Amino acid sequence: MSGIYIHIPFCKKACTYCDFHFSVNHEKREKMIASLCLEIEMNREFFQEGNIETIYFGGGTPSLLPVTEVEGLLKSITSTFSVSNNPEITFELNPDDAEPAYLEALLKLGINRLSIGFQSFDNAELRWMNRSHDAAQNRTAIIAARKSGFSNISVDLIFGSKFQTLGGWKHTLQETIALRPAHISAYQLTIENDTVLGRRVHKKQEPIPDSDLCASMFEILMDEAEVAGYHQYEISNFSKPGFHSRHNSSYWNNSRYLGIGPSAHSYNGENRMVNPKSNALYMHNVQKGLPIYATENLSPNEKYNEYVLTRLRTSGGCNCGEIEKLFGKEYREHFETRAARHGCFVSIHEKTISLTRKGKFFADGIASDLFLIP
Repeated sequence: MSGIYIHIPFCKKACTYCDFHFSVNHEKREKMIASLCLEIEMNREFFQEGNIETIYFGGGTPSLLPVTEVEGLLKSITSTFSVSNNPEITFELNPDDAEPAYLEALLKLGINRLSIGFQSFDNAELRWMNRSHDAAQNRTAIIAARKSGFSNISVDLIFGSKFQTLGGWKHTLQETIALRPAHISAYQLTIENDTVLGRRVHKKQEPIPDSDLCASMFEILMDEAEVAGYHQYEISNFSKPGFHSRHNSSYWNNSRYLGIGPSAHSYNGENRMVNPKSNALYMHNVQKGLPIYATENLSPNEKYNEYVLTRLRTSGGCNCGEIEKLFGKEYREHFETRAARHGCFVSIHEKTISLTRKGKFFADGIASDLFLIP
């Protein structure tokens, strides 16, 4: 399964915790859209065979774009690549952009999946995050999306900030579940150095998230999601039956994907390509026909490590036969030997090794123990 990711590098405001590439200066937006379309055309030969199965508009904030620009990007994709008859097309949306007319227009273009950035139901926390919406707009956004004809709706949540108690986090989950989204992505707050929050933490103006509290919140998340009928198909992702993210699953399943836009990543099955994290440099290179991306040549060990890191996070786990097929017998033997040391934290069923509920709390540490030095 092949997919395309379109990075829209613009936001209304800078969220305190976010380290994704974006700009709040929109003066060059039209030039950026033209550059994105041109980069799509320049990658005509990226997919040698097969259809595009997923398209994902991320950012940044795609919902800042007028419908005409979204339409132009989709036309560039469909005129350049072979797209399947039933692609999953995801569009990230801020709650305050969920106007009925806009949503209806997106649906007519073929957008069939929305990812709405709730983050929190606490208005004080949303202000601290510097979000552009409030809790009431979370509710109206998902209601408007459903009324406009969307059934595949995902929402994002963040846990672990200084504002949250266990009771407050449980209330947030119950509020979210009551709105009946098809999919929930919930992430622990992480402190990134090059962010407003990271600098505040460095200056001791903000506390580091309490690890024990975060672990308890993760436990509540799994409990509440399970009771409500959501399947935890990846550590941070929960879906109703039939509504897992096909696009994100392709990342975890070693599929090829093309990233378009500044800071976007691509993977051709062998190497990773990374676009510059600069709007000006990206547009200059695209417009002048200069090389856009830097290529990262992955060693066999690095490919194996990435396989383990991503696949172990999924409910399907790592298949030992697949490891031998992809990397060789010595890799399978290393994986099986190391995995067996983790006892109750892993489940071994035939040739598949996956994390148990207890193991999900230590996913990164377990994965790193299974790595091979590049």
